[in-house]
Amino acid sequence: MAETTVVHLLRHGEVHNPEGILYGRLPGYRLSETGRLMAETVAKAVADRDIVRIYSSPLQRARETAAPLAEKLGIEVTVDDRLIEAGNVLEGRKIARLMRSPGNYRHFWHPGRPSWGEPYVEVVARMRGMVESARAEARGHEAVLVSHQLPIWMIRTAAEGRRLWHDPRRRQCALASLTTFTFEGGRLVSVGYSEPAAALVKSGPSVPGA
Repeated sequence: MAETTVVHLLRHGEVHNPEGILYGRLPGYRLSETGRLMAETVAKAVADRDIVRIYSSPLQRARETAAPLAEKLGIEVTVDDRLIEAGNVLEGRKIARLMRSPGNYRHFWHPGRPSWGEPYVEVVARMRGMVESARAEARGHEAVLVSHQLPIWMIRTAAEGRRLWHDPRRRQCALASLTTFTFEGGRLVSVGYSEPAAALVKSGPSVPGA
């Protein structure tokens, strides 16, 4: 019988961003106090699972989200660039002004690619490689990969055989949520979703590049 391996994709917690900046890959964006509570809540929720590997995006908010779980389980976090946020030429600008600034319109000519950032197909390719690496290294056990909304949503969309082009407001990938891939041997048999920190998530539209 094939071994069961589980790979959890954990989105980071809430970020301290009082100015409403599309921070993307910019350095210096840490978790807010609520974000830290989210990370601790998730750590408690999954601490009894058979987790043997923890990986994180190199960005600060992801590493801070991974830290409570790593401490609780006594596992060192492996930082891997394949988990980083998608590239976006609009990062550093105020989110509220993105669609109201004529200077940004030249970036919106191809939403299916997208023309404003890292191609979806490239995001899927690196995330697929990361998931496969984690599956192999955690074979017969479980792994947690801390990443960002778009990369997680892209690999889930691809795994479910759906088109990559989408409305960012419809992504099912809340802050500190878990998207779970279960494998039997090398075959993906199910994709699950849960929100251990749902009580701490503020309602509002999905933010691209978060």
